Amino acid sequence: MIVDAEFPPKLKPLFEPWRYKVLHGGRGGAKSWGIARALLILGLNSPLRILCARELQKSIKTSVHQVLSDQIKKLGLQSRYEVLERVIRGSNGTEFYFEGLRHNAMQIKSYEGADICWVEEAATVSKSSWKYLIPTIRKPGSEIWISFNPELEEDETYQRFVLKPPTDSVVIQINYWDNKWFKDTALWQEMLDDKFRDYNNYLHVWEGRCKQAVDGAIFQEEMQSVHDDGRILSVPYNPSKPVNTFWDLGHGDQTAIWFMQKIGFEYHAINYYQDARKKIQHYVKYMQELPYIYGTDYLPHDGNNQYLVGDSVEATMRNLGRRVVVIPRVSQKVDSLAATRTAFPMVYFDGEKCADGLQCLRRYRYKVDPDTNIVSKNPLHDEYSNGADAFQTFATVPHIQWDSYDHAVGNYDRPEKVDDDYDPLEE
Repeated sequence: MIVDAEFPPKLKPLFEPWRYKVLHGGRGGAKSWGIARALLILGLNSPLRILCARELQKSIKTSVHQVLSDQIKKLGLQSRYEVLERVIRGSNGTEFYFEGLRHNAMQIKSYEGADICWVEEAATVSKSSWKYLIPTIRKPGSEIWISFNPELEEDETYQRFVLKPPTDSVVIQINYWDNKWFKDTALWQEMLDDKFRDYNNYLHVWEGRCKQAVDGAIFQEEMQSVHDDGRILSVPYNPSKPVNTFWDLGHGDQTAIWFMQKIGFEYHAINYYQDARKKIQHYVKYMQELPYIYGTDYLPHDGNNQYLVGDSVEATMRNLGRRVVVIPRVSQKVDSLAATRTAFPMVYFDGEKCADGLQCLRRYRYKVDPDTNIVSKNPLHDEYSNGADAFQTFATVPHIQWDSYDHAVGNYDRPEKVDDDYDPLEE
């Protein structure tokens, strides 16, 4: 079927065979609607199974479902595509599905037969999400399409697909001047106003330049020092020293854990783990499967909260053979942040195993009013705050207490099977 559809010339590679098709740039470059049009046209010519993914998808409204639906109408393809609430189906068998990546590995694995995966707003896709998505899209001839407006140069997506693109990739930077229809939109004047008012913001929003830090970044200076000092590298596990873990407990959202060793006057972050909506036994099992000799598990103040049914997280972990210490609550958030800033210069991070934790530290930020740009005194609670709070658990353990808590080093008794149905994190 021939479809009368125009595209910016830069998007011609969308119709060529590449394993990775990477579109990045600023607002107004027609990345999203260009990809949507191309996929709809390709889906007319042969039956395709297309997964439309993003890092977080809280509802179908936050997916590209609406973009595809709009393009179906603009291209006059209503007779060829049926738009349903959670799927779009073509009359020839083409299907579009919509999924979030984070903490959704099992569902994503069901798409191993996908022909194309489109990852939209990919700037913040985590290293762990890419690690399980890429091998899932493994059908011969399958492709991964990636579109995003860059944010931080250190972001995994920018590093992986722009600075160091894999084999069989086409990487296209596309901006508003590549889109001949842009002048006919209301965004044209907005772009000109931004260019006049705040040129640095214009460079990021409209030209797709990376920012130095997210707006309201709490640990901007500290993370810049970590980078400048070369303290993100390969940090091996030292079997002669205990591994202590530092937690933030997610009651309904993410639980985050930093794995740390004290080596002389340094602290080595050798691993990081996060997941959501899992039983506490899941995290204990994960730790047991690592080749570490453990010291102490440090929980935040709510680790000993008693629940209506069952034990606290502290008691549950002790019953599973862990040595646990609950850190008293810091009275003021500003004191916790100050302690963390003091601890940063002593920490070395494993860049591979702590990639997702480092992303949390870079993106941990104060609330910023979108209209006034006034920065609040309170950190924003989002998908990055749990990892940053877990790091604050580490920073608020006095160094003298770290030594005194870790009297003996050795493996814990490890239950062969964890089958306790109760989990305080689900309360």
